[in-house]
Amino acid sequence: PYTTLFRSGMGELHLEIILDRLIREFKVEANTGAPQVAYREAITQPADADTKFVRQTGGHGQYGHVIIHMEPGEHGTGVVVTNKVVGGNIPKEFIKPVENGLREAAATGVLAGFPLIDLKVDIIDGSYHEVDSSEMAFKIAASMAFKEAARKAGMILLEPIMKVDVTVPEENMGDIIGDVTSRRGNIVEINANTQVGFNRLDAQVPLAELFGYATA
Repeated sequence: PYTTLFRSGMGELHLEIILDRLIREFKVEANTGAPQVAYREAITQPADADTKFVRQTGGHGQYGHVIIHMEPGEHGTGVVVTNKVVGGNIPKEFIKPVENGLREAAATGVLAGFPLIDLKVDIIDGSYHEVDSSEMAFKIAASMAFKEAARKAGMILLEPIMKVDVTVPEENMGDIIGDVTSRRGNIVEINANTQVGFNRLDAQVPLAELFGYATA
């Protein structure tokens, strides 16, 4: 039988030791993959969506109608949802399902399946049906509206960038700069003579390009 095992560790060396023990001591035939990068999604401009979810299958149907406005938020604020519905166009009991639909859509992503961060969503308006409206219908309508607006809002993919400090002999500096550049790195500063015969290079490099870097 095949079993998928997810194992975390404190670094690449730690994981290599764990893998070695699995193979050597426990005789486990293991196929390993590269670590996964925790990308995030974001929007770059405001957008609106006016979305209805309507299903009629005999008997009671499903009806939910949501109008939203979204825009980029401040860094680190997460997803902020504000209810601006007036006049009862969406009854109070359906506001929470709408918010849940919006947050769940943000968590599952739109562009590449990664969570959206740092945006504001206003629930502007909507409508309901006295018989066919339900919490589920409004939750689905909200999720559909979120994805529709996000696709209009100039979506981008964010990736973690790591601060890298390398202390290297002067004669090897060119090789290190070339290697960092090949990893999509941005050289921030080069400090000469931090130690006799050594230079220090400060850079910013995408995490995705750093797996195995210490060994290299």
